[in-house]
Amino acid sequence: MSNATKPLEPQQRTALDEPFDPDRFFGVQAASTRDLPDPEPMLINLARCVLEVLAGARELDQMVRWVTEDVYAALLRREVLARRAREVKGVRAHRPQLAVLSTRWSSPKDGVVEGVVVVRTQVRVRAIALRLEGLDRRWRASAVNVL
Repeated sequence: MSNATKPLEPQQRTALDEPFDPDRFFGVQAASTRDLPDPEPMLINLARCVLEVLAGARELDQMVRWVTEDVYAALLRREVLARRAREVKGVRAHRPQLAVLSTRWSSPKDGVVEGVVVVRTQVRVRAIALRLEGLDRRWRASAVNVL
């Protein structure tokens, strides 16, 4: 058997021997927690932005860079419902006055943070639960729930 027809051993294989996978190079890349900034300011800012979007004081498009497609779609549905409710009640959109009461977060695995931000508005106290994932060397929200 000549060298040309002999199969390569696993340790002799190179990246050129495998089929090209564009997602491996150009898709969303997971990031390690050590390569990402402190998540607490992101949690607080996202919680504030979500409440402002629901109040009609902020455009959801401003958050597109910081949320995944699923979160964007869920927030869009919720924004439409909030707008319709304001129209039915005859209430104008306004920027809510928010006070952050507490922030708690933990990291269940590398590159993932789950947290809750408790916020007081003029009307009530709300909790916003968020899951951040390190994608493309920045935090992005992969789950947002307003309680």
